[in-house]
Amino acid sequence: MTEHGIDIEKLPELNKPLLIAGFDGWGNALDISKGMVTHLIHKLQAEPFAKIDPDTFYHYDETRPRVNIEEGVLKSFLPPGGTFYAVPSRSGEKDLVILEANEPNLRWFQFVDALLALCEKLGVETIITLGSMYDSVLHSDRIISGIASSENDLTKLKQKNVIPIHYQGPSAIHSIIHSESPPKGVHSISLWCHCPYYLQGITHLGLLATLGDLLSFLGDFKLNTEDLETGWKVLKVKIQGFIENNPELQTVINELRKAKVKGSWANVAGSIKKDEKVINIKDFLEPR
Repeated sequence: MTEHGIDIEKLPELNKPLLIAGFDGWGNALDISKGMVTHLIHKLQAEPFAKIDPDTFYHYDETRPRVNIEEGVLKSFLPPGGTFYAVPSRSGEKDLVILEANEPNLRWFQFVDALLALCEKLGVETIITLGSMYDSVLHSDRIISGIASSENDLTKLKQKNVIPIHYQGPSAIHSIIHSESPPKGVHSISLWCHCPYYLQGITHLGLLATLGDLLSFLGDFKLNTEDLETGWKVLKVKIQGFIENNPELQTVINELRKAKVKGSWANVAGSIKKDEKVINIKDFLEPR
């Protein structure tokens, strides 16, 4: 069954589930957005039930299909898209719907209409979108900002030290979801993790752990993040070892620390650019 660009295999039976959406693309710094939903899918043993039609919402020369070719033979062709997963209630916990997807290139309003139509069928009352951005922060920081469509949800965010967003500029699919959900009777929350400019090529497991704890608080479900914290401790030691042998990176970090002590990032925020003083830490870590 295909409706509005979403191919539904079978609608799961869920009771007023929470929908958590993570997108690859513009708002996925250090793989936090896509990485978090991928972790949830595996950790909670979520079951797929619907897919996004790639021809409807993706421009293939913007988000290119992936192929696997071995010794001259095409083994697989994977277009961009997304999958919806269901996590039925366990011991009275909240039912979940998880969306793992590439950010659409085309027809954003049509995509959100299709998403909200599916939410109506499933009885979804709240959508949480996940994003992450590069910022003038340290890798040891765990800063999350957000917006909420209801005062009650905004109060919950503040209780967990989530910083209310003040921003003007280019946006992502999250904003349209947030704009269109309330008129349909669906609450919307958007959470954004702040990632250090100077590290690329890793998944920031520490931020994932903090974001996971926040999601389980907001969504009233249990998520054990001990494995993420353990992984972050190991990764942080490797990062620190590399920093100690990289004078240029030490300078960047010292500037950030000084700004943090002064209580303002203003002096560094304008001086560090995305393509400058950036280390792809993956090149210096052992293969997994």
